[in-house]
Amino acid sequence: MFIKLFKGRYSVLFSFLAIFVFISLLIRTVLFIDSIGKTDFSFLGVVRIYLLGFVYDFGVGLFLTSFYSLYLLVLPDRWSASIVNRIITYIVLFIILLISFFSFFAELTFWEEFESRFNFIAVDYLIYTYEVINNINESYPLPLLIGGVLVMVFLVMWLFAKKKVFENAFQSAIAFKNRVVITGVLLAITLFYTLFLTNAFAESSTNRYENELSKAGIYSIFSAFKNNELNYNHFYTLLPKDKAFALIRNELKDQQSTFVSTGNSIKRNIQNGGRLYKPNVIMITVESLSASFLAHFGNTEKITPTLDSLADKNLMFTNMYATGTRTVRGMEALSLSIPPTPGSSIVRRQGNENLTTVGHIFEKEGYTRTFYYGGDGYFDNMNEYFGSNGFDITDRGRNIKIGDNYLTKRTIIQDDQVHFENAWGVSDEDLFDAVIRGSDADDKAGKPFYSFVMTTSNHRPFTFPKGKIEMKQGNREGAVRYTDYAISEFLKSIEKKDWYKNTIVIIVADHCAASAGKNEIDIDKYHIPCIVLNMPLKGKMIIDKLCSQIDLYPTLFSLLGWNYESNLYGQNVLNLTYQPRAVLGTYQKLAYLKKDSLVILGPQKVTQTFLYHKKSNEQIPNKLSKTVINQAVANYQTAYDLFKNGGLHQ
Repeated sequence: MFIKLFKGRYSVLFSFLAIFVFISLLIRTVLFIDSIGKTDFSFLGVVRIYLLGFVYDFGVGLFLTSFYSLYLLVLPDRWSASIVNRIITYIVLFIILLISFFSFFAELTFWEEFESRFNFIAVDYLIYTYEVINNINESYPLPLLIGGVLVMVFLVMWLFAKKKVFENAFQSAIAFKNRVVITGVLLAITLFYTLFLTNAFAESSTNRYENELSKAGIYSIFSAFKNNELNYNHFYTLLPKDKAFALIRNELKDQQSTFVSTGNSIKRNIQNGGRLYKPNVIMITVESLSASFLAHFGNTEKITPTLDSLADKNLMFTNMYATGTRTVRGMEALSLSIPPTPGSSIVRRQGNENLTTVGHIFEKEGYTRTFYYGGDGYFDNMNEYFGSNGFDITDRGRNIKIGDNYLTKRTIIQDDQVHFENAWGVSDEDLFDAVIRGSDADDKAGKPFYSFVMTTSNHRPFTFPKGKIEMKQGNREGAVRYTDYAISEFLKSIEKKDWYKNTIVIIVADHCAASAGKNEIDIDKYHIPCIVLNMPLKGKMIIDKLCSQIDLYPTLFSLLGWNYESNLYGQNVLNLTYQPRAVLGTYQKLAYLKKDSLVILGPQKVTQTFLYHKKSNEQIPNKLSKTVINQAVANYQTAYDLFKNGGLHQ
């Protein structure tokens, strides 16, 4: 019976399903082979990958053919051989094949970059098409790839014609009641997938690669779009609200701080004492700068000679960890000093204006504040976020119009100020030139300045001006070396400025170059460098305590002797009462690392606990004390509560 249906009116539909599942199997196998050597796969794990993968692939195939299935239900038998039906069938097949083959190509390139199936990042890429399309065009031979996709589409259609798939579809009649049964079953299964099968079903293994390989790309992107923001209170482990705030207040309490109010707040007055310094501050946030790129942390490629030289002479955090895996998450940590909350970064959320940011502390001290970005700050809502939190904007904007929420001005990096540009923005040298122009203007106006600088050169397509360094373009190592060179040239230029003697330069990463590993959260893939130059008390200083990006400014303010009102989760790492810990996560998983105790919180109120061995980067499942678990929950639960309920607003 099934064979007859396969050769009848539904032959195109079922043949497409067979082709789609088969090619999905090939893609999964390619990704599996790529992953061998990066983790250990058990026999049962491999079986799980392919069985569960088939389930997801079949579901995607059903989604892609659902409208065509409805069309076949209502198509009268007498129209089966009509020219109209032939045209519609050819067009529908062409479209779903085009979508399929394009998604297969996109999955391979996405995996190359993130070693993951599609996730929130892919959703962002669909939104910011200009940067993404240009990035793909500069990274890959796009005309050849498009041509290749079209060739594969027409090859399949030729194969269908040769095997008489179209002939069977156009010449076969089938009773309406049978069509109702077939289409009804197909749509019922599709509905079952929609209502009951989520991507979380593929995330039951402790081996992240097994989880990702089990998924299907298109299924994952719709899942990511649906879960763009997760309500912590609905999906994660909770404590009574008063207890959660009591725990976090106890963690933040030290001899320099006094809480402003009782109850569900972390706002406190910080009294650092000591000699007061008010230098200019330029923070260079380097795109994807993993600690592992520096010789200081064992790299032997000599791609960061400038940074390594600076690390030998200045203040350096050697045990700092990023809070996330995307630029906007690093921006959130460095500007708000808050643990990551599930879903998108606060930079991209509604209601993120007029927050008690680090910039707000500088504002109260009389500083101008500027956000410098080498690309268009429309991307990832950067300009809206910084602008509505009091920063001036300098970027390579295409759209000069400023939204209603901007509180300050925007400066566009002009064409004649650009010597090199790729899909993501101007070269780091051109960006640093803009920083120098802005700093000169601020100094001339007689006001101290705080600059948040975000680079782009160390991002695919990894291209940069020719003749600057002796390394090839198009690879990460060359881009890192160029950024290091650009920083060197920038420092040489500003050292000649009168304002430099009273200027601190911070060099820190937004996140690491890669976050994928065998674990859902691979701790060593969050390890970043942070160097602070030209401190008032000059000389080498190593801070080797475990800490997070969120601790940078509370520590800096203590060294500068600032007294201020803090709504920050970050702490002064140099305080004698500081308990080393790090907060980090993905879009859904939230991690809390304290000494060797690792707590990972996930949706469906899942709490996993491990002992973490730093040297081997191993996470050994282990039952931890309730104390450290509750501390982890308190950090994330209260951070989510404060943002959602206005506790982080001015």
